[in-house]
Amino acid sequence: MAEPAVEVAGLVKRYGATTAADGVSLTVQRGTVTAVLGPNGAGKTTTLETCEGYRRPDGGRVRVLGLDPATEGAELRPRIGVMLQDGGCYPGARPLEMLRLIAAFHANPLEPRMLVDRLGLGPALRTTYRRLSGGQRQRLGVALAVVGRPELVFLDEPTAGLDPQGRRASWELVKQLRDDGVTVVLTTHHMDEAERLSDWVVILHHGRVVAEGTPDELTAGDAEDVVRFRGPSGLDLTTLRSALSEDCVALESPPGTYRIEGQIDPQVLATLTAWCAQHGFLASGLAVQRRTLEDVYLDLTGRELR
Repeated sequence: MAEPAVEVAGLVKRYGATTAADGVSLTVQRGTVTAVLGPNGAGKTTTLETCEGYRRPDGGRVRVLGLDPATEGAELRPRIGVMLQDGGCYPGARPLEMLRLIAAFHANPLEPRMLVDRLGLGPALRTTYRRLSGGQRQRLGVALAVVGRPELVFLDEPTAGLDPQGRRASWELVKQLRDDGVTVVLTTHHMDEAERLSDWVVILHHGRVVAEGTPDELTAGDAEDVVRFRGPSGLDLTTLRSALSEDCVALESPPGTYRIEGQIDPQVLATLTAWCAQHGFLASGLAVQRRTLEDVYLDLTGRELR
């Protein structure tokens, strides 16, 4: 088996009294898309910045493409691409100028104009970086990370703030990179994006890995199903819960969106529709689904805002 693209074993990183990475271990296989997920403050950025060579670990072992990012950065940097969150561009430069500049530093870059067309940056060709919209800067950041044709690319929130067309274009580019043998490590707060794109998912919480696996493995759980439906917000679920079996849980989140988790059978659906009739409303969007990655993520990291 080929050497993994990324190996992190027992990573520890502290900032004063705060431990951002508390024994993080993860492996990224070559030619795959791996999503690193977690709430703000979970240790995602610290872990990836250590892999990129921007931070030195206080403990543990990190290898990226077989190299130590902390001591062999000069050898590693030409082989990886890194998407920066806002910044890294000359304020007065235009998108194609920046792409051609970065491409000139690499031996076998992608064609900058192809990336401009692929990511819908054509209308912004005459616009300086300082005047680009947030979504255009985001797409340019993705393009700059991949224009050098890296073996491994780190994408930090690649579709944050993008419209549906921009998100889909970015997804297609990530899929094409994987098909071309490029290893992709991404962070995202969009669970549907992680579920759609990723071969492997790592969930961090309080500086530790709390779950990892393929999207199918993580969502399989105990093979429980979920019934989802919409109705008036703030309904009293007490009578519904009492009518359901002990194996089922009824929840409202967000307001007006309800779900029942557990072993779903015809009796559960009959109980639900009877309860809706008692409360005088027709459940809209009623569907029986398996648990999503978002359900798993919220169960592991909590549902409170951070």
